[in-house]
Amino acid sequence: MASSKPPARIVYQEFGPVADPLSEEQIDLPPQQQNVRIQATRSGRKGKTVTVVSGLQLSAMGQQALLKALKSFCGSGGTLKEDCVEIQGDQREKILAYLLKQGYKAKISGG
Repeated sequence: MASSKPPARIVYQEFGPVADPLSEEQIDLPPQQQNVRIQATRSGRKGKTVTVVSGLQLSAMGQQALLKALKSFCGSGGTLKEDCVEIQGDQREKILAYLLKQGYKAKISGG
């Protein structure tokens, strides 16, 4: 005898269907509409300098593609952390030139 569970059903729902926040796909904005900030920082990294690119409004796939392109262009390592791209070393000028060439509105921020 095969035991099958009945399909899960909603017993009580107050205000219509609930959208799953994790299923929302972020839409890539065109580069001309994005205000990107580039900053070199050492805080929390044992004195190692990293260049942080923030303000990107890209999907996860878009962020991965940009990270790969920046790592290749700068010739250094990098990672994604909290919707920011981190590239090892002080690469502000290189990243600024690359992003401006790609059409982003980018600025160097911080000291």
